[in-house]
Amino acid sequence: MKVSFRYTLLAIPLAAVLGLSFATRPTYRDLNKNGKMDVYEDTSKPVAARVNDLLSQMTLEEKAGMMFINGVRLNDDGSLEERPGTGMFAFAPTAPSLIRDKKMNHLNIWAAPGTKALATWYNNIQKMAEESRLGIPITLASDPRHYFSNNIFAMSAETFSQWPEQLGFAAIGDEALTRKFADIARQEYLAVGIREALHPMADLATEPRWPRVSGTFGEDANLSAKMIKAYVLGFQGATLDKNGVACMTKHFSGGGPQKEGLDPHFEFQKGQVYPGNNFNYHLIPFEAAFAAKTAAIMPYYGVPTDQTSENVAFSFNKDIITKLLREKYKYDGVVCTDWGLITDAKMGNVVWPARAWGVENLSEKERVLKVINAGVDQFGGESVPEHVVALVKDGQLSEKRVDESVRRLLRQKFELGLFDNPYVDVDKATQIVGKEEFKKAGEVAQRRAITLLKNDAKTLPLSGKKKIFVQNIDKAVAAQYGEVVDTPEAAELAIIRLKTPWVPVETENFMAKMFHHGDLDFKGKEKEDILKLLNTVPTIVDIYLDRPAVIPEISAKAKALVANYGASDAAVLDVIFGKAKPEGKLPFELPSSMEAVRNQKEDVPYDSKDPLYKFGFGLSYSK
Repeated sequence: MKVSFRYTLLAIPLAAVLGLSFATRPTYRDLNKNGKMDVYEDTSKPVAARVNDLLSQMTLEEKAGMMFINGVRLNDDGSLEERPGTGMFAFAPTAPSLIRDKKMNHLNIWAAPGTKALATWYNNIQKMAEESRLGIPITLASDPRHYFSNNIFAMSAETFSQWPEQLGFAAIGDEALTRKFADIARQEYLAVGIREALHPMADLATEPRWPRVSGTFGEDANLSAKMIKAYVLGFQGATLDKNGVACMTKHFSGGGPQKEGLDPHFEFQKGQVYPGNNFNYHLIPFEAAFAAKTAAIMPYYGVPTDQTSENVAFSFNKDIITKLLREKYKYDGVVCTDWGLITDAKMGNVVWPARAWGVENLSEKERVLKVINAGVDQFGGESVPEHVVALVKDGQLSEKRVDESVRRLLRQKFELGLFDNPYVDVDKATQIVGKEEFKKAGEVAQRRAITLLKNDAKTLPLSGKKKIFVQNIDKAVAAQYGEVVDTPEAAELAIIRLKTPWVPVETENFMAKMFHHGDLDFKGKEKEDILKLLNTVPTIVDIYLDRPAVIPEISAKAKALVANYGASDAAVLDVIFGKAKPEGKLPFELPSSMEAVRNQKEDVPYDSKDPLYKFGFGLSYSK
């Protein structure tokens, strides 16, 4: 795709006559179309000067638009043609409507087309933004795109290289590997124009039932802190610049201690709890993010119950944002709310209430004011800048306060080099995203993260071409390792892949039914069938731990037990058959019973009674 640039050369023919270099005056993008180089267009000027110049030219409506970021749906061909949406994102807005009608220039994407279409679409929206009054470029953000998850929190890796989830990096415990992954992800993001990562998660998995455990680095604060720092440095570099991707570390001040593991995306769980009086423990990973200069911070939805002067959710809470984050930690980066705190989301016949926990009775405009007064800069998952405009015009909010937030947001855009050249090379993007070297590195990491929990009589690694019965494994893949038979009775060994159980919440909200809430143990016929197999033939069990599973009977009956945090069939079988070695150590404990889970404290790590496997446990193959 060819993109036209508004570049103007300020050198004049007289310069050549006088022997002056044309380089004495820089080229520039005439973003406001006034025929001259403004300070904000001048790449030689300091960022602060460029920010101040642009801020002085912005209208109140343009400033308000900058304070909102929302998700958009994309066309499969990368065009900006306005078409009806389909699937779960059918109700998402389109980029042109937000850029044109709301004067927004921060967008985030969920499901996306292939690499070429995504890069083409990105260039198209930048072209549209360039044609706006001041030519302010778009900052494009995304949730993780490199993992095995395919849920609201992360997109499964398709064109991108595929790695274990954050838990897997914690299991390996190698800071250099975490930074290498982040650097590779940075290159792939950069290639398609994603300039802000809505990750990493610095939350601690101290409550094993929480649906978002898989996105964390586990339950240990110090391990998580090491991984967080390496992760941010890999994406941003030591100093954020045109080669970096800004990290929005979440969810301040720690979203792990959810009562009974229920998630505050929904009205059935509004407050997180601290029965162990362990609030400060959850700050440790964020301190590492601050040390790495994370570009942005996202608070979570819940109410930090009885921890501050008023029981309101984090983004509405001045004690959390101003007193703790801004004043104690001296944090001056961007603070953006989690998605959907202001307006209800209408999805067909279902209404998903705004997560305005503690301030439900406030109007939309009052909620906006309370968030800004708490010290937040930007509203995630919202596109109602008209409320900010109205608040200023009504005298309830000063434009000076708006300027504080817009200045931070502009600074990040300038640091990322978006004003100088926001476009990507579409052909180059297809060569970078999913590069063979990157894919192989991800595959190695999948194998390294696998954790060997039990190896009765040194069953593993297997050798020879054994007769194997497989369940939840691609038989074509398994046939490369052994002779696949149709029944357990005909097999020498069985290999079964399991996933940590979960229980859908009874609610009309279809999104809540996708969250892995509830008990962690196998029950009823599912459990009976697993144990029947284990009693029929010596069985090797692999379990995907997106949360800590409760599997005492399965562990007792299994000949060998391994755990993964996002791994292909080939990765698991390579470890089972000795082509790769398991290096992982559990990033959380595996409780021995659901009673032990219910009796542990939500904010305290590794505190269940008599865990089946302790935090940090992991066997290795004998040399």
